[in-house]
Amino acid sequence: MTVKNDQFNELQKKNMDAAMRLAQLSIENSQRIVELQVETAKTLFDEGIQNARALTEAKDPQQVMNLRTQYTQATTEKMLACARRIAEITAESQAEFGRMVGQQLSSGSHDMMDAMQKMLSGMPMGSHQSGNALQNAMETSRAAFEQITKASTEAFKAFGAMGHKK
Repeated sequence: MTVKNDQFNELQKKNMDAAMRLAQLSIENSQRIVELQVETAKTLFDEGIQNARALTEAKDPQQVMNLRTQYTQATTEKMLACARRIAEITAESQAEFGRMVGQQLSSGSHDMMDAMQKMLSGMPMGSHQSGNALQNAMETSRAAFEQITKASTEAFKAFGAMGHKK
């Protein structure tokens, strides 16, 4: 029974490692987004101060309007660039997340099936037919799980591709 427990403990450890990698990916991408937002806010603040100074030195209403138009355009461009970069980071993160989940589902299904086969091979079977029936059921389950894994991987890829289009 210890061998069987060790097999399941190893599966649990692999799943925990995968969950930790996903959490680390999430934290890193959140940090990238926050850093980008802080950098953009600092730039906009500094430019706002410069614009305010320029406005106080403006000599006529036309110059004031031109300065405001330029500042508004520059601010809008920086905000849109920031939003695009956030969308890129999010799409990259979703694609990586999908790849990692697909990989985990694929390797996890094989590991689980191997563990189940090893566990069942040690059990006494009443007849050869019941052993074959159990083996067929496991193969059917494995094939179904692989189809689900493939479909979820493709769905994550499609979702990530949608993020790149925006």
